[in-house]
Amino acid sequence: MTAVMSERYTAVVGAFLVALGPVSLALYTPAMPVLVEHFGSSAAAIKLTITFYFIGYAVAQLICGPLSDAYGRKPVAFVVFLLHVVGSLVAISAPAISWFLAGRLLQGVGAAAGIAIARAMVRDQFVGQSSVRIMNLIGLMLAIGPAVAPVLGGLTLTLFGWRALFTIMVAYGLAAMAVLTFAARETNRSPDRAMARPSKFVRGYGTIFGDLGFLRAGVVLALMTGGIYTLAALLPFIMINELGLSPAAFGFGMLIQSGSYALGSFVTGRILSRFGAHQIINFGLCFTMVSAAGFALNALTGAHFLTIMIPAGIWAMGLALIMPGATTRALADFPRMAGAAAAVIGFLQIGGGLAGSIVAAFFGDPCDAITVVLPAMGLLAVAVHLGLRLFDRPRIEAPEAGGCA
Repeated sequence: MTAVMSERYTAVVGAFLVALGPVSLALYTPAMPVLVEHFGSSAAAIKLTITFYFIGYAVAQLICGPLSDAYGRKPVAFVVFLLHVVGSLVAISAPAISWFLAGRLLQGVGAAAGIAIARAMVRDQFVGQSSVRIMNLIGLMLAIGPAVAPVLGGLTLTLFGWRALFTIMVAYGLAAMAVLTFAARETNRSPDRAMARPSKFVRGYGTIFGDLGFLRAGVVLALMTGGIYTLAALLPFIMINELGLSPAAFGFGMLIQSGSYALGSFVTGRILSRFGAHQIINFGLCFTMVSAAGFALNALTGAHFLTIMIPAGIWAMGLALIMPGATTRALADFPRMAGAAAAVIGFLQIGGGLAGSIVAAFFGDPCDAITVVLPAMGLLAVAVHLGLRLFDRPRIEAPEAGGCA
């Protein structure tokens, strides 16, 4: 396997493309309480904008992944990113909440290519520890976007209004298209147009979902990443409505979560030479259990800024430790279906966020939701990791090390 881009170059390009989805979500969250008033709607209706975004983001990956196996990574991603730009323009000009929901759905569809295509580009060129290193570098650089986005979103909202947020998203979408055209190289050197046939779609996904080792890594990623997306739906209402933070202060507060993810990625990079990816996943799940306990304690102490954000930061740290190794393991068995396998990973992750946000919506108080839903997702992630370990054959050799699971 000959790489057409270096490890570092692949990581930089991949991080920029992947970040489109999280940035489009994080940039928008400070405006959610404001949009309730603007559209004369309810908090529940505005929370649906997150749900619609997740639906578009999740389902579109299942389509663009196999299409990129069939026609190449670059052309498919370019067309899908164009939909993100169109969705942003629809949201800017939306005369009613129904149009705004349609714009967010299109945005989700358009952002889907980033995560599916970038991961497939890594799998096309690298395997094993090299893949883990690149996934970790992508995670480290990816932390910058979601870290800056809430701060930028809060300040932009305060100075220029909510429409300016979507103008930034238009600019990012156009920049992603430019990166694809002028900076990225095509990594799928053997596109197979037969992969675009519906029958191939079905058989390919049947093969992927039938691999219990893949499911072990994929479901853990779904629950851990889904927890972050569930927090994105809950935190604006807790921090701004319940605790009285301004949108700008909320944006700065989110640096705790994003900074913890960046720190976790940095630590992962430092310990990869000493511990294998599987042991590092165990360490990450230790952080998950601590975070779950921290969220649950809010039921006794009441919600405060630090009692919410410290567990959120610990959760992000655990995800950063888990993400590179689990992603590499999930893709390991599917070199000819890298796009489809990457799409399923993304689908499961966004599906986890969608499921978490839907369950959270049944709670009348977002503070109650965060004390129940996040601990449940964390405990389930640990249970899946332990319960399916007998079906998973280790793929990445590394020194033995301890861990919690």
